[in-house]
Amino acid sequence: MAPRLPNLRTCVVQRAWWFPSLLAICLLAAFGAAIEAQQKAAKPQADEVLDRVVAVVNNHAILASEVDDEIRIAVLDPMQGGLSVLSRKRALDQLIGRALLQQQIREEDAQATDPPQAEVDARLWEIRKEVPACVRQNCATDAGWNKFLAAHDLTAERVESYLRYRLEILRFIEQRFRQGIQISPPQVEAYYKDTLVPQYAPGEVIPPLDKVSSRIQEILLQQQVNVLFDEWLQNLRKQGDVEVLDPTLESPASQSGDEQPSQPAGKKGEESR
Repeated sequence: MAPRLPNLRTCVVQRAWWFPSLLAICLLAAFGAAIEAQQKAAKPQADEVLDRVVAVVNNHAILASEVDDEIRIAVLDPMQGGLSVLSRKRALDQLIGRALLQQQIREEDAQATDPPQAEVDARLWEIRKEVPACVRQNCATDAGWNKFLAAHDLTAERVESYLRYRLEILRFIEQRFRQGIQISPPQVEAYYKDTLVPQYAPGEVIPPLDKVSSRIQEILLQQQVNVLFDEWLQNLRKQGDVEVLDPTLESPASQSGDEQPSQPAGKKGEESR
């Protein structure tokens, strides 16, 4: 059996002057072990999944894992309702819009948009009671909520972060676009006659205009806010440096230069009676 080489510590502490060649062997062996360790650390394991950048927004990288996370969290989106899976293209489009919005908020130092914890908690409770996917799994109970989170590969911390973002963006949109918009009585009456009343089936009791006028005014106000927001966000995207690195995630609208507006994290679609 070949003799066992002493380790580097053994070589250093030896005082015998007659084996310099052995010391050199120890040094080379230690150096080779360090190089091998570095190579192993740099080389991914066979079962390791590497993340990758799929888009860059003004020097901000968006990762493939973030697209996957956006798809998972979409189950809590009122617009999705848990009825369909968010496509990867749409998920990336939303992440691009989010990056542009957050960058703009930082530039304007909009501290007032940071929602209080009580508001985040209230929104979480609404989701647990009202989002269809949550209702089906009885998320109003802690056991049902925990089961729901596990089924969708989510954590309570991730959900809170998602809700905080939605509220932050909503407050920013309200502050920036809502001021100065006026809704006239004729607009309210037209919505009542042309949109609200036809939603009722024959025989159903239709609420009088004076009972729903404030709600109609809010809906019309939000519609105008959404129009202004979409135009503003399209301009942000055109003016910014947005590059999609994964061709499979680039939408036809992006390729043609006609950008699809990212949905604001607000009240789009919440116009039911």
